[in-house]
Amino acid sequence: MKGFMAFTRKEIMDYTRTYKLMILLMVFLFFGFLNPIIAKLTPEMLKAFMPEGIMISLPEPTVFDCWTQFFKNVTQMGIILVVIMFSGIMANELIKGTLINMLTKGLKRKTVILSKFTASVIVWTICYYTSFVVTSLYSKLFWEETQVANLFFSVTCAWIFGLLLIVFLILGGVIFRNNYGGLLFTVIIVAIMFILNIMEPIAKFNPLQLVTVNMSLLTKEIDVSELYYSVGSSVFLMIMFLMISVIVFNKKQI
Repeated sequence: MKGFMAFTRKEIMDYTRTYKLMILLMVFLFFGFLNPIIAKLTPEMLKAFMPEGIMISLPEPTVFDCWTQFFKNVTQMGIILVVIMFSGIMANELIKGTLINMLTKGLKRKTVILSKFTASVIVWTICYYTSFVVTSLYSKLFWEETQVANLFFSVTCAWIFGLLLIVFLILGGVIFRNNYGGLLFTVIIVAIMFILNIMEPIAKFNPLQLVTVNMSLLTKEIDVSELYYSVGSSVFLMIMFLMISVIVFNKKQI
C-alpha cells in the first residue's frame, strides 16, 4: 500500500510538473463558462449573420441548450484533449527506462499500472466535474429554471466513458511501448464501438451509449434503466483491460 500511495503521488506530481493538469483544468474551466454563454447567445448570433431582409423565428434558449453545449464540448474536444494528454501514460516511462530503478527496488508491476490509472482518474475527475459545477452554477445567471431530470446520472455516464478510454490508453501503451501505439489502439477500439452501435441487439451493451444519449436522458426520451447495461459493460471492460494490462506488463521486458 505504501508503494501504491507513493507512486500515485509521484504520478500526480508529474501531471502538475508537466503542466498537463493545469492545461486540462483551464480548458475544462473555459468550457464550463462558455457553455451557458454559447447557448444563450446562439440565436442572436444566427440572426446577426442572416442576410438583410430575411426574418427567422428561433425558440428562446433554455437550460437544455446549455447542457447540449456541455455534452458537445466534453464528449468531443474535451475527451480528445484528455486522450492526447494521457497518450504517453505508459509509453514515456517505458521508452526512457525510468521504471527500472523503482522495479529493482521492489515496486510491484501491478502497482505501477494501478497507480497510473488512479492518478489519471483523479486528474480526469477534477477537470471534468469542475466543468460540470461551473456550467451548473453559471447557468443560474441566465435562467431561473435550471432543474433538469437525470442530470447527474447523465453527466456521470460521460465520466465513466472517460475512465474507459484511460484504461485503453494504458493497455495500448503497455503493448506498443510508444505514444502513437497507445493512441492508435484507443482509436481502433472506439471505432469498433461505433460499428457495434449499429447492431441493435448489441447496442444496449455498448459503452458508446454513455456519450451519445446524454440529452435523451435529460429530456426523458429514454429511461435511466436503459443505460444500466452500458454502465455494467463499461465497468466490466475496465476491470478486464486493467487485468490484461497487469498480465502483459508482468511479462514485458523493461
